[in-house]
Amino acid sequence: MSELKGLVYKSTGSWYIVRDEHGKIWNARVKGKMKIDDNISSTNPIAVGDKVICDIEEGEEGIATIKTIAERNNYIVRVSPHNKNQKHIVAANLDAALVVATIAEPRTSQGFIDRFLITAEAYHIPAIIVINKIDLLKPKHQEQLEHWQKMYGDASYEIFPVVALQPESIAALANRLKGITTLFSGHSGVGKSTLINQLIPGVELRTQEVSGWSGKGQHTTTFAEMFDIPGSGKIIDTPGVKEFGLIDFEKEELAQYFPEMRRVMQGCKFNNCLHINEPDCAVKEAVNNETISIDRYVSYMSIMDTIEKKW
Repeated sequence: MSELKGLVYKSTGSWYIVRDEHGKIWNARVKGKMKIDDNISSTNPIAVGDKVICDIEEGEEGIATIKTIAERNNYIVRVSPHNKNQKHIVAANLDAALVVATIAEPRTSQGFIDRFLITAEAYHIPAIIVINKIDLLKPKHQEQLEHWQKMYGDASYEIFPVVALQPESIAALANRLKGITTLFSGHSGVGKSTLINQLIPGVELRTQEVSGWSGKGQHTTTFAEMFDIPGSGKIIDTPGVKEFGLIDFEKEELAQYFPEMRRVMQGCKFNNCLHINEPDCAVKEAVNNETISIDRYVSYMSIMDTIEKKW
């Protein structure tokens, strides 16, 4: 039985779309037990972005059986949408993780953005923030945009304010994504699919208007899927998610995943400082003198509460 090496472009649960080294597309499945990383307990052993070795099934044109997953450079997980106590691997072998957010129509919560950023930090994946629909901003929204740009800029994140339908608006972002594999995530309705359609002409992902009465988008992506950027690079589109649930985080390590806190926390009096009510806390001092945004600190405290509850 001959074999092939390929890359997982789409997962539908039981079947996977794999592109081999020659560009041929295969429908692949897993039969029986397959050895995977014992350190990862997830609802999906194979993820988009995985490099796999498959056996070609005899007598079945275009059908293959996945037998091995190559060692991953990295991966990113969230709480399983079906079981809050289990992990779901969102994608593997990433060069960047990008969150699409909007300040209005619909409004993306800072908590969602921060949870995404924390997860990217924990898995050592550079994060990018795209703020879409800036053409819809009223004066009060414009102030929010400027606040986010300063707050996340001070935390060393890359921020791209864009209007997805305006090519000149996304030129800098398109240049940033060349030659790398980037995960795209965001709430439904933020224009993620519209943005990908502009970055990859002809891909024609379904888009849907934001519901007028709720101000929220409808889900248009069902499964994670990878697309090739013309020239070079790849985008992994993920289902619109309501919350980016954290899993397996310890409260003692949370501050490590806030870059602006990580920069100053060695100045704390205690090595195990949680930056809540301990004396001589360098993080709280930085909040007081406004070198760390109070909004980011409030977000830290809010996320800390959810970890303590072990949800």
